[in-house]
Amino acid sequence: MPSMRPGAARAADIREHQITVSPARAPLTGKDRPATDVWAYDRQVPGPTLRLRQGEPVRIVVANRLDQGTTVHWHGIRLPIAMDGVPGISQPLIEPGESFTYTFTPPDAGTFWYHPHANSLQQLGHGLSGVLVIEEREPAAVDRDLVWMLSDWRLGADRQIVAGFGNAMEAEMSGRIGNTVTLNGTVPDDQYVRAGERIRLRLVNGALARIMALRFEGHRPLVVAIDGQPCEPHEPDGGRILLGPAMRTDVIIDMQGETGGRYAVIDDFYPGDLTYTLTHLAYSNERPIRTNAPDTLLRLPANPLPEPDLATAERHEITLQGGMMGGGALKGVGGMQGMMPDMGSHPAWAINGMSMTGDGQAGMPPLLTLQRGRSHVLTIRNETAWWHPMHFHGHSFKVLTRNGSPVPHRQWSDTVLFAPKDVVECAFVADNPGDWMLHCHVMDHQEAGLMTILRVA
Repeated sequence: MPSMRPGAARAADIREHQITVSPARAPLTGKDRPATDVWAYDRQVPGPTLRLRQGEPVRIVVANRLDQGTTVHWHGIRLPIAMDGVPGISQPLIEPGESFTYTFTPPDAGTFWYHPHANSLQQLGHGLSGVLVIEEREPAAVDRDLVWMLSDWRLGADRQIVAGFGNAMEAEMSGRIGNTVTLNGTVPDDQYVRAGERIRLRLVNGALARIMALRFEGHRPLVVAIDGQPCEPHEPDGGRILLGPAMRTDVIIDMQGETGGRYAVIDDFYPGDLTYTLTHLAYSNERPIRTNAPDTLLRLPANPLPEPDLATAERHEITLQGGMMGGGALKGVGGMQGMMPDMGSHPAWAINGMSMTGDGQAGMPPLLTLQRGRSHVLTIRNETAWWHPMHFHGHSFKVLTRNGSPVPHRQWSDTVLFAPKDVVECAFVADNPGDWMLHCHVMDHQEAGLMTILRVA
């Protein structure tokens, strides 16, 4: 039987990257079909996958060739506030024709991604996203290390992106969900695999609003990391890998299907006619790499996250409010202006009665001021009728309970998905000073008010 080998070659020791943001064209619906006008990093959709090394400093120079200002947010990376990419809060806009240099040392290995935090709904919706892989000091023993960047698009009959970002009704409901799903920038063909191989698959949901629940027919994926943070290896509940926008899940899959076989990967988050086949795992006719799955259970090394002290932690209540069927909870709320287009004069969402719209502005008051170095427990209540992937910048949460039940498998997340009426307890050590965004990653929801700041001082 062939021995296991590391699946991904170590990235070259390159400490500097350069990325250009510009208009481009991309074959979203297939290479043999008309291309779509997009905005892209280095003229690629998704942008180049950056493979960095844990604990090694990096310098990334971003040049803006759009006709509007932009930034880059390094989603999930615990980095200094000045590198976080929120205009008015952590950096000025990168104006057209200008550049900005991001420098940081990633403390955690795992799967992360990057995207704008300026005019987020339109810029992300036009294609600006890419995957950021921070490789472990010792590569995991797999045969291949694959990235699936999943996105969706609203395309017209001409295969161009449909206008109408910031629609008020969508903002009050589930957000702008597209009609075309892509895998690594194109409508997916079969994904070829070989019998007997062990694959590490890094799943990234880069959609504006679409939630996904993936089932791998004939296979038993093993979840080994959530939002870049290693967890206890486990099979997902009901065999479905649930991914809200901005969430990542790393799975190990032993390819135990039949040589020459073809197995569907199905997204059935939305029921009935909205369930669809994302792609197929198509087995080659080559001899199996091995006849039996490896008997070793792959466990990724833990990252250096500070463990919260629940006995001494300060406790805080955060409530998500508003949206369609919100019962008028937003009447009279306070807020920061900077409204999204077409939203009129009133926001659609609030956190603890306060709405902050757009992408963040200078002078946004913090919802909470957290003592630096102290442990904190947040009880977050979703009082709305809608799903929300809530993302916290600069930190990772240890997810403790959901609706009163303990959350198993030692799960850490930077983006926690809330079903309607969910109550989630999560804990963390506020060890990273700055004004950090907490917001829904359904981009319509963020820009229509579901956003706030937690200050660590």
